[in-house]
Amino acid sequence: MLLTLDIGNTSIHIGLWDGERIAHTWRIGVEQEKLPDEYGVLLMNLLSTERLDAASVDACIIGCDVPPLIPTFEQVCRKYFKIEPMVVGHGLRTGVRILYDNPKQLGADRIIDAVAASKLYGTPVIIVDFGTATVFDAVNETGDYLGGAIAPGIGIASEALFSRAAMLYRVQLERPPVAIGKNTIHAMQAGILFGYVGLVEGLVARFKDELGGKPKVVATGGLAGLIASETDCIDIVNGDLTLTGLRLIYELNAEA
Repeated sequence: MLLTLDIGNTSIHIGLWDGERIAHTWRIGVEQEKLPDEYGVLLMNLLSTERLDAASVDACIIGCDVPPLIPTFEQVCRKYFKIEPMVVGHGLRTGVRILYDNPKQLGADRIIDAVAASKLYGTPVIIVDFGTATVFDAVNETGDYLGGAIAPGIGIASEALFSRAAMLYRVQLERPPVAIGKNTIHAMQAGILFGYVGLVEGLVARFKDELGGKPKVVATGGLAGLIASETDCIDIVNGDLTLTGLRLIYELNAEA
């Protein structure tokens, strides 16, 4: 089975693939101070919950936006799974031509998402990833990665509001009954949720104008479903988009 590790700034999305079928997924928090053995034991425990062991994993690919964690998980793969992992960014083929001014500045997840969205849904395509940051990426009709836009994530923006405004406090991120809040909780929920919906609609409209054609809009990340339920500018929600991209990149390079 193929182990795919999508390591972000806030969480690690883990997928275990049986061929083209994703058999199991998990999410764990990111702690840069954790040692390889701590992550290794955690992965072993996750496998054991599904009555699997390290021998079930015969390959691994890592996509990581936190460079200090790459050697940590390379050690995990070598020690606990006895395999040498692929790492996106180490000269791996992706099948996508990158037209970014400086490709070295791109987070691995942005290219991984572009690979998956292009393969699954065709081109042109726009990807919106709701993670620590809210990231927009564009792939043109010929399958070239053009670039995108980066906005503060909903969690980061909300925390800034809670911490900097003396009379405001943390609220649960959910849909308020109306946009015009009649109390502080509903007013904050409306501003955060509907404000981000407006941000997404505005940037997607601009991307479509610049891309031309009829691009599909694919959303992924933890809050993709919540935002997509409030707008018709998102065509598809795929919470496993990055894990799928990792599998596709692995298959492309394993065949080489």
